[in-house]
Parts: sequence; structure tokens; C-alpha cells
Amino acid sequence: MAWLVLIISGVLETVWAIALERSAGFSKLVPTAVFGVAAVLSMLGLGYALRTIPVGTGYAVWVGIGAVGTALVGMVALGEPANLPRILCLVLVVAGVAGLKYFH
Repeated sequence: MAWLVLIISGVLETVWAIALERSAGFSKLVPTAVFGVAAVLSMLGLGYALRTIPVGTGYAVWVGIGAVGTALVGMVALGEPANLPRILCLVLVVAGVAGLKYFH
């Protein structure tokens, strides 16, 4: 259960990061509200998951999901460059996170 909560919390990190960008410095109400709710839920989930998952592994997985998810949304939906070096770097992040889980 902790791993499922951690994965959902990582996805919520992507949600709050995109909402933060969309809030235009907290000047738009809906993206600001989405940011606040997603950030709180993401942190609560991370806290719950860290009851049973070691902090180094849990935090790396949470950040990795959020970072890769945010970068992918940026590339797919927001017009950010999707070139080979960027994609390879994302693959390295995923490999590092998977390694931490595997060697846990």
C-alpha cells in the first residue's frame, strides 16, 4: 500500500508543479487552488509512505516521478523541446530511481 500511495503522491507532485506554472505567480485562482490541494495531498502521501519505505528511497522515487512527469508534460503538452539528450536524461533519472528501489 505504501508504494501505491508513494506513486500517487509523485503524480500529484507533477500536478502541483504544472499548476504552479499555470498560476502565473499565484495570480490565477483555479491553478493556485489546484497547486495548493495537490501539494498538500502529495506531501501527506509522501509522509504516509515514509512510515514503511526508507526516506532516501521514498524521497528519490517521489522526486523522480514528479520530475520525469513534469518534464514529459512540458514536452508533450507545453511545447518544450523533446530532443534526444533530454529524453536520455529522463531515462537516466528513471534508471536511478528504479535502481534505488531494486537495491532497497
